[in-house]
Amino acid sequence: MARYQVILAYDGTEFHGSQRQLEVRTVQGVVEDALRKLSWAGETIIMAGRTDTGVHASGQVLAFDLNWSHTEDDLRNALNALLLDDVSARSVAKCDAEFHPRFDALSRTYRYKVFIDPVPNPLEERYSWRIWPSPDVGNMQDVANLFLGVHDFAAFGSPMKQGGSTVREINAVGWDRGSDANTLEFVVTANAFLYHMVRRLVHVHVKVGQGVLSVEQIRQYLDAPEGPPVQGLAPAQGLVLEEVKYQQE
Repeated sequence: MARYQVILAYDGTEFHGSQRQLEVRTVQGVVEDALRKLSWAGETIIMAGRTDTGVHASGQVLAFDLNWSHTEDDLRNALNALLLDDVSARSVAKCDAEFHPRFDALSRTYRYKVFIDPVPNPLEERYSWRIWPSPDVGNMQDVANLFLGVHDFAAFGSPMKQGGSTVREINAVGWDRGSDANTLEFVVTANAFLYHMVRRLVHVHVKVGQGVLSVEQIRQYLDAPEGPPVQGLAPAQGLVLEEVKYQQE
């Protein structure tokens, strides 16, 4: 018996989130179904974090224990032969028997894609949020700079369990130009995130860029997190869990 670490990618469009639920299709559910066909006898796989319905991943991390007499590449190929086109094991490696994808993680990185267009574009909207009017990217970056460091983010998300801490540390955050002038990408790395935190951050950045909110209003939300939460969420389809980092890396 050995513990295996898997880097998983998936298109979240047809998944009701990553966490297993009854009677709906989830990432955890389809991976566990595939593993059972490989004689996996565990009760549950362990994942680095939850993603919402419609959210994608290129670097989700999971772990499980399995009796497997072949190579890690053979296990990766066997898993992918059993999974459908919208989920893939990108890599498989043996890891320490005590490795826990969630609790051992040092940081997570999310990327959110926005495209600027006054009319719908079906080829873009599956994986990004269409916005209009065009925002002031300079103001959006000014807001991003406010979030660097340790803050109480209660106004921007909720803890996974009642009474949990809402303090998080953001190590890197900012906006980049995408593949063309009409595409923007928000990239944020933190030790951990609150529920809906990234999508709420994206939403307020865009509203500041469009002049609906001011940089000073966002500063006040950080300074007084006990007040009412920020309203509005960026749509799920623009969000990708890109990377989870660990000490051994």
